[in-house]
Amino acid sequence: MAVKKFNPVTPGQRHKVIGTFDDITSSVPCKSLLEPKKSTGGRNNSGKMTVRYIGGGHKQMYRVVDFKRQKDMPAVVKSIEYDPNRSARIALICYADGQKSYILAPNGLKVGQTVLSGDNVAPEVGNSLLLANIPLGTVIHAIELYPGQGAAMARSAGTYAQLLAREGKYAIIKLPSGETRMVLTTCRATIGVVSNPDHSLEQHGKAGRKRWLGRRPHNRGVTMNPVDHPMGGGEGRSSGGHPRSRKGLLAKGYKTRNPKKTTTKFIISKRKK
Repeated sequence: MAVKKFNPVTPGQRHKVIGTFDDITSSVPCKSLLEPKKSTGGRNNSGKMTVRYIGGGHKQMYRVVDFKRQKDMPAVVKSIEYDPNRSARIALICYADGQKSYILAPNGLKVGQTVLSGDNVAPEVGNSLLLANIPLGTVIHAIELYPGQGAAMARSAGTYAQLLAREGKYAIIKLPSGETRMVLTTCRATIGVVSNPDHSLEQHGKAGRKRWLGRRPHNRGVTMNPVDHPMGGGEGRSSGGHPRSRKGLLAKGYKTRNPKKTTTKFIISKRKK
């Protein structure tokens, strides 16, 4: 997939960079795998705004994606589709018994290709295997954190992890953030890199494209008054002091992870800044 730039005949097209959608083969989703998705606008059940800067946007239907891949049966890829709820592409597959399902599409997956999931499966792109059966050094994505939980790590566009080693019942994985951690070998992962790797090159070009995604204008803390933000106030354009959140917690370098978290013992090296 590549990106497309525009001749700047309007101000909104001057910096606009979007994907070409060359990899998408179908524009009509499978109706049986759709669910309604309600937009809250950042408000709770009593109508009080609890999350700022979200609201509006285009109406979307949720695509039910199978992140567990527990069905031990060959499936054929029917189409590669756009998903408005995620940055990666999704693939519609049809199992041998006729059941259809959506999976996270890896980069290079083709229509008509057969994808498998199980214990004794070849480590080919799109196949889902246990970490115990994946060769060392393989590039993987859609990794489970706990057995049977469903894919939780390396799911966004263009991301991947690498299987470095195995020690006893644990596999050592290097994640996209740079973190190296241990995961049980009974967890499942998919071979390959997540599709749409050029997503990071896209630029909206205008504020209206942000509004289509349901993102409202975001005010900086230094532009607010002291009553609204710790970094607000001052004569003229003041820097605002030490970076803090709205509630006064330090930002930009302040460690927010709970040091007593039980899963800390599985992290070999922390993520890089």
